[in-house]
Amino acid sequence: MKVKNLITLHEIKENPDLLALVNASNDALEKLGYTEHGLRHVGFVSNTAANILRELEYSPRLVELAAIAGWLHDTGNAINRQHHGISGAAMLMPLLYNMKMPMEDITQIIGAIGNHEEETGTPINEVAAAVIIADKVDAHRTRVRKGKYDANDIHDRVNYSIKQNRLKVDKQHKIIRYEMTMDDSSSVMDFMQIYLSRMILTEQSAVVLGCTFKIVVNNVIINTPKLVVDVNGNSKIVSQE
Repeated sequence: MKVKNLITLHEIKENPDLLALVNASNDALEKLGYTEHGLRHVGFVSNTAANILRELEYSPRLVELAAIAGWLHDTGNAINRQHHGISGAAMLMPLLYNMKMPMEDITQIIGAIGNHEEETGTPINEVAAAVIIADKVDAHRTRVRKGKYDANDIHDRVNYSIKQNRLKVDKQHKIIRYEMTMDDSSSVMDFMQIYLSRMILTEQSAVVLGCTFKIVVNNVIINTPKLVVDVNGNSKIVSQE
């Protein structure tokens, strides 16, 4: 029986073509005036997505695929900011195939990447759900590009105001809790103005993982997702304890 070639995150990071795409994507977004989307961001998304599935005791292979998808999720920005998830997924498929990655692994990864943006995305599987959550919770002052802070830019203002953040996965109570500490250089209203659709997508993604998603700013819970609906339209009540 043929042994599958299980590509690892290490091999992905060592691929010079994929690294060039990650760097080109960040460079393009810098020219467009966006916050940091480089190695710090993709590393955070990769580690966080993998940790979500690990804490919820998914298989080691799904954990690895989440890490890979997280590291590659923004490469489509090298083409265009618009629909970058979809274009990135299409671009990466032949590159991963040429690395002899099994097609069942490729489909998990491109499905996650192609669905990670709130405009067109849906958490179609566990890897996609983990990547969506990891991507959307990376709001922090380190995302503001050095020497380019603009107080009139709401994205800079919100990110810079976030002094601390962390994501806690409570497997026992099935709660994924996103905690932030903000200073008064911005506000929860500013945060929700730009993050509302993203936070709704994270709530939907948590449901796919059998969890609810809580957002906590300065020790105050700002959402109450008691009734959750999965991707098949099935609803259920999840304990908020």
